[in-house]
Formats: sequence, C-alpha cells, structure tokens
Amino acid sequence: MADVAAVAMKIINNVEKVVVGKRGTVVLAVVATLSEGHILLEDVPGVAKTMLARALATSMGCTFKRIQCTPDLLPSDVTGVSIFNQKQGDFEFRPGPVFAQILLADEINRATPRTQAALLEAMAEARVTVDGFTHGLKAPFLVLATQNPVDHEGTFPLPEAQLDRFLVRLSIGYPGLEEEAKMLDRLQRGHPIDDLTAVSTPAEMLACQKATREVMIEEKVRGYLLKLVHATRDHPDLRLGGSPRASLALFRSAQALAAIRGRSFVLPDDLKRLAVPVLAHRLILKPEARLRRLTAAAVVEGILGELPVPVPSATAE
Repeated sequence: MADVAAVAMKIINNVEKVVVGKRGTVVLAVVATLSEGHILLEDVPGVAKTMLARALATSMGCTFKRIQCTPDLLPSDVTGVSIFNQKQGDFEFRPGPVFAQILLADEINRATPRTQAALLEAMAEARVTVDGFTHGLKAPFLVLATQNPVDHEGTFPLPEAQLDRFLVRLSIGYPGLEEEAKMLDRLQRGHPIDDLTAVSTPAEMLACQKATREVMIEEKVRGYLLKLVHATRDHPDLRLGGSPRASLALFRSAQALAAIRGRSFVLPDDLKRLAVPVLAHRLILKPEARLRRLTAAAVVEGILGELPVPVPSATAE
C-alpha cells in the first residue's frame, strides 16, 4: 500500500498546483479514480470544476476530452458515428469523445435524456455499442460530469439510474480568503494548468487500482458498512434507500481511501468519511421530508450518529 499511497500523493500534490485549498475534494477525486468509479461535480460556475478534471488527466498522463452538453447534443456526438468510406466501399467508425480515458461532461443536465443515456453503457461497462458493434474503452476510464445546482432553467434532471452510476458526488465550494489571494498570485502571469506535467502513467494507475482491491475489510467493518446502507432502506424519511451498487461503491471507495492513507485495512472512520459523498446522491427523500427542508446528506449523517461503531481488530496490527 506504500506504493499506492506514494503515487496518490504525487497526483494530489500536482493537482493542488492548479486547484488551491481544496485538498479534501482532490483526495476524493483520486479515491474515485482508484475505485474505478465516476464523479459528479455539483457546484456553481467558476469554482474550478473543469480545471480539476484537466489537472487529474494531465497528472496521470491520460487522454482527456471535453463535451459541452447542450439540448441539441446528439448521442452520436458522444459515442461516435459510422461514416461511409467511398474509397473502401464500406462504413468506418469514427470514435467520439467518450473514447478518451478521462471524459469531462460539462453541465450534463443540459443534455437531453437520450444523450445522457448514451453514457450509461460506457460508465457501467467501459464499452460502447454503435450500429450493433461493441467497442471497448481504454482503461483507466473516468467520467467526470458537472452540473449547476442553482440554475434549473432548460435542464433535464439526471434520472436515478444514472445518478446511481456515479461513485461519488462532490462539491468544490468557494475558496477561503487566503486561498483566493494565492490563486490570484498564481494566475497573474498565466494559468498553472499550462505548465502542469504528468507525475504518473496510465499503467501505474492501473497497477494501483489492482493493488487497492487487496485492501482488507474485516467482518466487523463489513457489517458496519452493510448496516449503514440497510438503514437507508428502512429510514422513515426516505422513499428510496441505497442499492447494492451503493454498498459496492462504499466498499471500493473505502479500500481506496485506506490505500491512500498507507493502510492495508479499512477502518470505520474511512466509511464515515465517505458515507455522504458516496450515498447521499443515491437516496430519494419523501415529499414531507423535503417540506421540512431535510437533505439526504443530513439523513446519512443522522444514521452515522445513531449506528454503533465497531472496534476492528486490524487497528492493533
């Protein structure tokens, strides 16, 4: 796990040259990458959502493409299209931007449901089917989608099926006074993203993803994870609780966070740190809970406060 932690810290420190004062968000983005998951960034414009995606791709040496989602964006604009080649007398496939290793779907909720659905197969199975032919996507593959939680005019809310395919939902937020002053200094003569270089390789990241799966989660901690997810299914304020995919997402992300912290085992604190970003966007509140201005994040935090925390034997190792 020391090797995984070293690679992760190199990437985190490199990304922080561009995204100032948001270490927690950067760490969770690397957690999602190590977990082979996808990221939904929900925040207001101008807080470096795009810069985070570009900095991640550059730091890992991965190919990067961006889709600016609009209502007239077609599924073929995402996946690619077959074009007739007159010289060869046959159709040839022209791959779309989804064939990048890191894909930024900017303002994904402005695309139509049909176009949003074009990403479902890619996100779930790392492949795309066009005209009856299946094309694999090059690993590591990460979709980083953004959406503005304030402006809902002309948008198409993501359905539960697609929200469930995002490993985590993150928010960057505004920088503090000192961080924003530091940002102004860095941007005075140019953008630091232009000078950013790779500190890792896709092959190294794949090796780290494989090593992360070996992180141990003992029975007591697994039980705590399962009780947490099952508590969302029986909660009186929730119409829809966490799915089995939510349990798996929490399992994988906890392994990744432990590996980043240099441990070969997961602690309950790892699960508590990840519970809100991994589970909250998968839950649906009852209408009466919404009227009380309750949030899914508050429900998860309430469950965490009530659930007994086990003491794993791995802490003694």
